[in-house]
Amino acid sequence: MTATTETIDKGTRNRVFFGSLSGSAIEWFDFFLYATAAGLIFDKQFFPAGDPVTSLMLSYLTLSLTFFVRPLGGVVFAHIGDKVGRKKTLVITISLMGGATVAIGLLPTFDQVGMLAPTLLVLCRIVQGLAIGGEWGGALLLAYEYAPKNRRGLFGAVPQTGITVGMLLSTIAFAIVTALPGNTFEAWAWRVPFLFSIVLVLLGLWIRNGLEETPAFRKAQEHGEPPKLPLADTLRDHWRSVLVAVGAKVIETAPFYIFATFVVGYATMDALGYQRVTVLNAVTAGAVVSTAVILVAGRLSDSLGRRRVFTAGAVLVGIVTVPFFTLIDVRQPWAIYLAVILGLGVAWSPTTATIGTLTSEIFSTRVRYTGVTLGYQIGAALAGGTAPLLATWMLRAFDGSWVPIATYLLGCAVLSIVAVALSPRITRIETAALLARGIDPDIHAHEETVLKA
Repeated sequence: MTATTETIDKGTRNRVFFGSLSGSAIEWFDFFLYATAAGLIFDKQFFPAGDPVTSLMLSYLTLSLTFFVRPLGGVVFAHIGDKVGRKKTLVITISLMGGATVAIGLLPTFDQVGMLAPTLLVLCRIVQGLAIGGEWGGALLLAYEYAPKNRRGLFGAVPQTGITVGMLLSTIAFAIVTALPGNTFEAWAWRVPFLFSIVLVLLGLWIRNGLEETPAFRKAQEHGEPPKLPLADTLRDHWRSVLVAVGAKVIETAPFYIFATFVVGYATMDALGYQRVTVLNAVTAGAVVSTAVILVAGRLSDSLGRRRVFTAGAVLVGIVTVPFFTLIDVRQPWAIYLAVILGLGVAWSPTTATIGTLTSEIFSTRVRYTGVTLGYQIGAALAGGTAPLLATWMLRAFDGSWVPIATYLLGCAVLSIVAVALSPRITRIETAALLARGIDPDIHAHEETVLKA
């Protein structure tokens, strides 16, 4: 008989808790190494010299293009996750991510091999995109499907802290190597964090070894054959929920890449003149605050509801966008610290704390991996990697004004609030349709309006 989430012993829960966090943190560490380097060094190492803004846009283009690979990776690995299991999928994704990251640290530069350099860089980034596309859903469901019913919000927030922990580790790594004297950073030191990734990957594989499949997945296997094609079943039974997940992702991803990634290249431009170390330290401070706020927001969602906490975060993002850029314009170290802490640490955190649990609760177990991954990765492709590129273009098109960027973030907030507001009604419609066809929906709806349906 399959153990339920209420009968899992504390030791197993602790292993799952740490396993989902560590693996997620390692994957995002690798991912953000690239995102940070795109704003600091890749424009100089892998693209022809000339117009600095154009080179920076090309660097961000390699960042954004691979976001469109993430949905493909999500579909492939979610298919494996819904048919074979969450655990086995996570082993594959972390291995792919680590291999691609180490390879980036070994790549030749544009001056050495010409156009082959950016070509190889893009290929490595594609592999990273495929891996992260499948990792997020697996790490989330590992925690969520082991969690007791009254703690799903907290457990679902744990792998989300992997995002900020991974970013924190990558930012610290770059802060160390950028502080080296002379041109050491440009010459070779930027490669060190990428090569060091192999140590973390081996650690992650060791931690995840021995974890069993989640109780929810084993229960689904006992009650019927897994779907032959999870993607087809998801699009047939939950296409509305996929759209909700895409809409919710917009406000969770676009502000993040503005507050944490775009700000590195933006603030260090000649017009503002911040030192790289100062900006990276500000992002580090924002990540520390965010990690704590994510856990608090996740726990609050268990009592206040996912939608309320998520919506509060979306509203906060809309409120702080103007102060964020206004503070950066002060051109003082304290101002950029405050800007990043407000934007990344406080406003963004409630949305990322709840998006995983919120979207998990609108899909049935048999296709949950595919559903949450598809919505998350499509949203990331539309509004995530494109955000720094779009923001850089806006700066150039509007003579350095940040007002269009702030307006864009406000529009993202409105879109996500509307999408999440529609989720209870959509869940009721899809649950009724599954029941009418004799299929057990097995949807873990948390919101009271859904539970009453």
